[in-house]
Amino acid sequence: MANIAKKVSWSSRGDDRGERAPLLNGAEDGKHSNRQVPDRPYRLQKITYVGLVCFSQITQDIVKSRLKEIPHNEKLLSLKYESLDYDNSENQLFLEEERRMSHMGFRCLEIRRWVICGLIGFLTGLIACLIDIAVEELAGYKYSAVKQNIEKFTEFGGLSISLILWAALNSAFVMVGAIAVAFFEPIAAGSGIPQIKCYLNGVKIPCVVRLKTLAIKVFGVICSVAGGLAVGKEGPMIHSGAVVAAGVSQGRSTSLKKDFKIFEYFRRDTEKRDFVSAGAAAGVSAAFGAPVGGVLFSLEEGASFWNQMLTWRIFFASMISTFTLNFFLSIYHGKPGELSSPGLINFGRFDSDTVQYNLYEIPLFIIMGALGGMLGALFNVINYWLTIFRIRYIHRPCLQVMEAMLVAAVTATVAFAMIYFSNDCQPLGQDSTEEYPLQLFCADGEYNSMATAFFNTPERSVRSLFHNPPGSYNPLTLGVFTLVYFVLAVWTYGLTVSAGVFIPSLLIGAAWGRLFGILLSTITSSQSIWADPGKYALIGAAAQLGGIVRMTLSLTVIMVEATGNVTYGFPIMLVLMTAKIVGDYFIEGLYDIHIKLQSVPFLHWDAPPTSHWLTAREVMSSPVTCFNRVERVGRIVDVLSNTSTNHNGFPVVAHTTENEEPGKICGLILRSQLIVLLKHKVFVERASSRLSQRRLQLKDFRDAYPRFPPIQSIHVSQDERECMMDLNEFMNPTPYTVPQETSLPRVFKLFRALGLRHLVVVDDENRVVGLVTRKDLARYHLGKDGLEELQLAQT
Repeated sequence: MANIAKKVSWSSRGDDRGERAPLLNGAEDGKHSNRQVPDRPYRLQKITYVGLVCFSQITQDIVKSRLKEIPHNEKLLSLKYESLDYDNSENQLFLEEERRMSHMGFRCLEIRRWVICGLIGFLTGLIACLIDIAVEELAGYKYSAVKQNIEKFTEFGGLSISLILWAALNSAFVMVGAIAVAFFEPIAAGSGIPQIKCYLNGVKIPCVVRLKTLAIKVFGVICSVAGGLAVGKEGPMIHSGAVVAAGVSQGRSTSLKKDFKIFEYFRRDTEKRDFVSAGAAAGVSAAFGAPVGGVLFSLEEGASFWNQMLTWRIFFASMISTFTLNFFLSIYHGKPGELSSPGLINFGRFDSDTVQYNLYEIPLFIIMGALGGMLGALFNVINYWLTIFRIRYIHRPCLQVMEAMLVAAVTATVAFAMIYFSNDCQPLGQDSTEEYPLQLFCADGEYNSMATAFFNTPERSVRSLFHNPPGSYNPLTLGVFTLVYFVLAVWTYGLTVSAGVFIPSLLIGAAWGRLFGILLSTITSSQSIWADPGKYALIGAAAQLGGIVRMTLSLTVIMVEATGNVTYGFPIMLVLMTAKIVGDYFIEGLYDIHIKLQSVPFLHWDAPPTSHWLTAREVMSSPVTCFNRVERVGRIVDVLSNTSTNHNGFPVVAHTTENEEPGKICGLILRSQLIVLLKHKVFVERASSRLSQRRLQLKDFRDAYPRFPPIQSIHVSQDERECMMDLNEFMNPTPYTVPQETSLPRVFKLFRALGLRHLVVVDDENRVVGLVTRKDLARYHLGKDGLEELQLAQT
């Protein structure tokens, strides 16, 4: 992989001879060289994979000979991702609307925000209920049919027929779900948490919060879990809640072309972002029955921007989500009014009187946390290389569906083999909670313990490992199950199906954690309370999940709320912190890995610590396309139609002409605003003639949001090209600017904290000299050899 970066040129930062800019840590003579700003217009070379075809005219012939050598490169930063406009444009229209709004109007807006959060929680709870019931019914049908078949052929022989039936049912479910994802909406693959995390960071991920994505996500996760894959439904629930929030908060569906004419004020990226944060939290709450954990998850792992009032609204949405889920599930189970179910996962309650921990167990918990961190790092490393393999070779939809079916069939085959060869037989008591006990070759009145772990949905398997009494599993069963399920889970995550990693991680950790407790009980007295296997199953589950996803505070609260036991709050937090520290030493968390593999320009909380010597002049894009306060329509159309630049923000200056120095900054106007102005033909000549139309309002811009029409769809006649457009009323007159000598960390902090999309760089006379965007900042990161600069490419 190291030699790939040297083969990709970056034509925007070289001199007039097209010389490639080196990586920062690869500068000649070991010194950092300042790049010269080119005189020609700022252009970025376009590269795409698979094949990574380069369209730059300068290097086209060279790249053609190297297409097979560069199928994928993690050192690239994709140019295909646009940013969201989290910074409000305080133009004249915005200020006039604010002045007209009374105090009661602002109060009504706040009430509407609470109403929207309530609707988000209610609908997310309904979706969670639908997923839970559908999975329970389909999985119940599958396991009942296979169980009857196994019981039929155990005595007379021919168990191979049962294996074929199990594998066929798994493959059929998974095939349907994989086809829906691969052919109809690929963004619905996986858990969706990395995509939502990027969206809340300010990156516009195509189709990530659309109604079609929600439908495929829900349908896909039902098929994945019912198909017996080593997956969970919590990640897709988080994604589903975010999509619900994005749709409800806008009061319309662009997919269905239906506008309900409500919540029009919230049709902008800033408001939509806050509601998506609430939807993600409601999804966590519905999945685990953890309203507080949902809020903390959205704060710790999801949202990049936060305020106190948003916390209460998100908590309200989470509470409504949990209540809605439990209410309808109680009706489904024939127990209306009993709302004691702790959520979709339903781990069950730990009794604080019988399950406790002692201070001398703290070192054992720390050891388990370290073990979970190492196993989580191993999981992430293997999945990382497997994902690269998939990007390179399994990129066609038909191959993706075939791989998913293969994994489903292998999962059923391996599970059947483990159950078949296991001799771990346990007595089946009257108070047994086994859902589908398999006798197989065990004596009458006994069941196969390996079947409890494999012949079940992952959630039920986790509960059995938590709550089954001591002696329910022998060490060999737990050891083999841990090893096999670890491999299956690593292989499964990343398939083109809707699936999450929370429950498989908890199941792996619960298995080796219970094994850890059993081994302790062999060293000490079996009556010792501190060697209870269920307790260590809980600690192991937290350690394994923390080692994979690197969550701390939110995961602690989720585990406490899902199990109903506050006693283990401190040990779980200790274990998760240890797992994160150990895991981070080897590799990043799973979600961050997949964000990086998709080449997303994700901005972390802080700039690289060794970047203070870089200034805004060295990282900015220059020269910048600027507009005059009153600009000719023809030039605006030509600039917007230029596919080689495709800029989305344009500084407005006092006066500028071609081949002259740029003028002083007066404001900033967005591509989307110019599109709306051209669509409504807001020209100076029309305003002074009988063709004058009504004055544009913010409603016209909100109605066009978020799918603004392309410039190619707007017809401008030759006569209209000679008209003039006054931008004073519509531009943001107070854009954020920085001097060109500002250090990169200060630029980064300003850009990241305010959620900017464009940051104008000016000289001593307040003239525009450059523009800083997300990609200009995201391409710098701290590598093994110091500060590195990623290559920009159109992947």
